[in-house]
Amino acid sequence: MSTQKPERLFRERELRESRIIPFGRTSLWRKIKDGSFPQPQKFGPRIVAWRESDIAAWQRGEYQGAHA
Repeated sequence: MSTQKPERLFRERELRESRIIPFGRTSLWRKIKDGSFPQPQKFGPRIVAWRESDIAAWQRGEYQGAHA
């Protein structure tokens, strides 16, 4: 029986305040739109979060965006 730990999720505010991303809100959404930053997972009409693995891949330069 495998007991995998659930993957951590980051909300937008957490990404910015903890300096995980070196840019502000407008730049974040611009990068999402142009495919240079991972798309968030949608959990409700006004709730989105990013998977830790997606953020880690982006930080390592391994993220292959929608337009890559």
